[in-house]
Amino acid sequence: METEEEINAKIMKVTMVIQENYPELSKYLNEMPITIPIDSNPEINVKNLQKYYDTLVALFRNYVAEHQLNYINQRTGTGHL
Repeated sequence: METEEEINAKIMKVTMVIQENYPELSKYLNEMPITIPIDSNPEINVKNLQKYYDTLVALFRNYVAEHQLNYINQRTGTGHL
């Protein structure tokens, strides 16, 4: 199992890639439901960090896939692959 430090490093890496390459996606990072704690004192632990990382990566991958699909559609002019 990864440590908090290792997961935090992975979160930082993905966040930096998003900010550097897809700044338009950055605005959604603060709106992710997982970043809005329900508890007044949320516990930060490996499980919660891993869940946040998984959600962040899914958001990133989905955005990049759609971005690439839109680019392909614009180039081919077809609207589908």
